[in-house]
Amino acid sequence: MNLARFDLGQIVSHRRFHYRGVIFGVDPCFSLDDQWYETMATSRPPKDRPWYHVLVDGTDRTTYVAERNLAPCDDHQQIQHPRLGDCFNRYDGDRYYIRATTQ
Repeated sequence: MNLARFDLGQIVSHRRFHYRGVIFGVDPCFSLDDQWYETMATSRPPKDRPWYHVLVDGTDRTTYVAERNLAPCDDHQQIQHPRLGDCFNRYDGDRYYIRATTQ
């Protein structure tokens, strides 16, 4: 079992591309198809470690990032993303809290 280093709602930065974002999903291992991996994961991060869904600050983009490419972010300014309210309902100055789902 792969324990995730980062949590939902945590603000992170990408080590290589230097953008900030907030984690809105975690997969215990890579879950997309091999074609995506071959095309997008050019640094060939391990597939058997956690991967994260990230809302990218200041854009309308989301990314799928291997754990080794993320770092905790010291900049705790709020994230600007149009889907932020769909995923989270509160920010405490340090992290976001996931919106409860109703079924």
